Amino acid sequence: MKPLFNQAYGSHFEKELIADINRVGTVMDVSEGQDLIRPGQYIKSIPLLLSGSIKIMRPDDDGEELLLYHLEKGDTCAMMMTCCMGDIKSEIHAVAETPVKILMIPIDNMEEWSSKYKTWRNFVFESYHKRMMEMLDSIDTIAFHNLEERLEHYLENKVSLTNSKHLYTTHKEIAQDLHTSRVVISRLLKKMENSHKLKLHRSFIEVL
Repeated sequence: MKPLFNQAYGSHFEKELIADINRVGTVMDVSEGQDLIRPGQYIKSIPLLLSGSIKIMRPDDDGEELLLYHLEKGDTCAMMMTCCMGDIKSEIHAVAETPVKILMIPIDNMEEWSSKYKTWRNFVFESYHKRMMEMLDSIDTIAFHNLEERLEHYLENKVSLTNSKHLYTTHKEIAQDLHTSRVVISRLLKKMENSHKLKLHRSFIEVL
């Protein structure tokens, strides 16, 4: 665990905190597509992401979901922290977008470290700020951009997350993330292909 952890978080924390994290943390390997947390569940520990990508979504009353933000290596989820600290049920759906490795930290340690370690407090506050800015960006995109612009932004973000211009995702998955229909996404992707912005293959989308 140490090499992965130090690579992702070593620059954030002092040696004593790193030792505590290595002592109490539990490593989990999560397969692509597997749920980490479902709406309505209680959260008793928080994840520190060592590798891979997790997407955080917000469901509505009809069961449809809107993508809020992604977590990458070196991140944690501020909304999970809020649920932990308040002992309230989750209102988010967290899914492994790729195979991920996470380090789970029990809630009791998180509270203790907030008063004991300045670097942990700073990390928590920075995580809240980063997630808030990403959610505001999502709101701005929905409010001020049309669906084609949202789709382009979504694909650009995917390329950045995966570090690849070959995106192995389905039209249905994109539609779910953007809270629209598969037919509309397929039409917009075809339009973007005709404009030479991407190329549609049988099992992946190639961003040009």
